[in-house]
Amino acid sequence: MQEILGERHPDVASSINNLAALYYSQGRYKEAEPLYKQAIALMQEILGERHPNVATSINNLAGLYESQGRYEEAEPLYKQALALRQE
Repeated sequence: MQEILGERHPDVASSINNLAALYYSQGRYKEAEPLYKQAIALMQEILGERHPNVATSINNLAGLYESQGRYEEAEPLYKQALALRQE
């Protein structure tokens, strides 16, 4: 997909997010975390800081942290995602 659309395309960012979600569902947290972060950064760059897809990816990363008991890291991300969705 990157070869066709280029590395800076929303569909590429979504695919990265989806791969992270797959790893998350398999319990492969160490592999999922950097992909979620990459997807967030890419979506922010392409779509803007306030786009709903950015909120979704931030929420996904928060869920990853929550599932690992990393509550202090998850809470601010959940709050950030909520604030973006409320706008």
